[in-house]
Amino acid sequence: MSIHPVTTAPGELSPPSHDFPFDPTHGYDLARLLAVKAPQAPHDFADFWRERHARAMRVDTAPRIEGPWSTVDGMRVAEVSYTSVDGVRIGGWLTVPVGGRVTQGCVSTHGYGGRAAPDPWQSPPGTATIWPCLRGLGTRSLLPDVPSKSAGHVLHGIGARESYLIGGCVADVWCAATALQSLVPEAAGRLTYLGTSFGGGIGALALPWDARFQAAGLTVPTFGNHPLRVTLPCTGSGESVRTRFAEDPSVLDVLAYFDAATAARYLEIPVHVAAALFDPHVPPPGQFAVYNALAGPRELLVLRAGHFDHPGEPAETAALEEAQRHFLSGADPMAAGPTA
Repeated sequence: MSIHPVTTAPGELSPPSHDFPFDPTHGYDLARLLAVKAPQAPHDFADFWRERHARAMRVDTAPRIEGPWSTVDGMRVAEVSYTSVDGVRIGGWLTVPVGGRVTQGCVSTHGYGGRAAPDPWQSPPGTATIWPCLRGLGTRSLLPDVPSKSAGHVLHGIGARESYLIGGCVADVWCAATALQSLVPEAAGRLTYLGTSFGGGIGALALPWDARFQAAGLTVPTFGNHPLRVTLPCTGSGESVRTRFAEDPSVLDVLAYFDAATAARYLEIPVHVAAALFDPHVPPPGQFAVYNALAGPRELLVLRAGHFDHPGEPAETAALEEAQRHFLSGADPMAAGPTA
């Protein structure tokens, strides 16, 4: 396995000042974070996901462009929609280069705050990108029976692996790829993935089973190492899961099938991960568990903090976006950034 070096974003990596009632580092330094392992997979983990992927690949996604095209940051932008599993219609956006040829495609997902518009500057040059709002999340895929806030969304259907909403969100990614390739056939030549926080965890769950994807960027990914995660207080969706676990420890039997670090053991394509040393929203040990478990070529960008405003954040964000664009373009990731 080829492993690329750890790099750091610009600036001081000491923890920022805060007033949280808990330590957002949870007592982990970088060396300890790099030693966090993934839980053992249930015996039928891979079979469970391969069957779900096969079902999603049978969906007629029926994508369509909705409304007029506009131009933003040198990209043409239009609203799109497509059908995912269980007949759920997913809304989002499509961006394609203005006056340039498409050389690759990308599925770009969002954090638990949802998405109100695409971020065209994040895509490498020549990329056609679909920006779905995953089911139940805003602004384009709200559902009447699904909570749109992370605290409720992350628990919806958690009583059984078949009904857990996170599985539907993973299928939305696979169906987004199908829709993108239908709308922009040139995107099929090289397909990549970009996901942050919620979208980072969803990506780790989705990518191992879909051979169409060739590279990915995951930023502060959630859903990593649930047995550890339920012991760590946070301000994000993990707190709802931690509370449910305290009431019903058997919830881990379902969560075992939705562990992003466990899934990363099966992920063999090149993956760039940005993980934070300090993060009140997504505990850092879970983020690093995803990176540590990756089975293929990988690159890690260490952030001072995630989900938290801090000095130097603009420079960190700029370095991260440039590193991900470089990585997803297919360039040699060894050339990006200084070695820590």
